[in-house]
Amino acid sequence: MAKEISSFERQLCDIQGRLFELSHKHGLASEDFICKFMNSETGAYFDLPYDRLQWAGEEYILDALMLETTIDKDTEKLYPREAMYWIGYVYRYWCLQEGETSAEVYAQADAALMNDCYLGFHTLDVRMAIEDLKEIARQHGEILADFVLAAEAELHDDRG
Repeated sequence: MAKEISSFERQLCDIQGRLFELSHKHGLASEDFICKFMNSETGAYFDLPYDRLQWAGEEYILDALMLETTIDKDTEKLYPREAMYWIGYVYRYWCLQEGETSAEVYAQADAALMNDCYLGFHTLDVRMAIEDLKEIARQHGEILADFVLAAEAELHDDRG
C-alpha cells in the first residue's frame, strides 16, 4: 500500500541519490554498481526503519559497499551523472512508499530499465514514475509468462 513520504524519508532518498551519483564520480560501472548495491547487505541497511549507516555520508556508505563486494571500474559503462542520482532517489522512494526491500524493487526494475526510462520519466512526479515502472514490470512479467507457456507447449508437442 502506497504511503506518504516524510521529509525525513525524502532525505534518505537524497542520500541514496548522492551515493549513486558518487559512484559515477569514482568511475564505477553503473549497472554493476546498481545491481550490487540494491542486492547487498549495505543496501539492506537502507531498508530498515533506522540505521546509523543511513546517515554516515555517501563516501562512508560507498566504502562499506566496496568492503562487501567488488564493483567493476569502467568509465565506458557509466550512465549519465544526473540519471544516477535519479535512479538512486527513485529506488529509495519506491522502497519507502511501497514497503518493499531494495532487492524486491530491483527485481522489478533493474538498472538497464531505469536508465532506459530516465529520459522520459525524470520530469514526472516520482510517484507517477514508480507507477509507470511497476506497469512496465507487470507487462514484462506477462510477456515472459506467455513465452514460457509457449515454449512448454512446443516442447510438449515435440514429445507428442
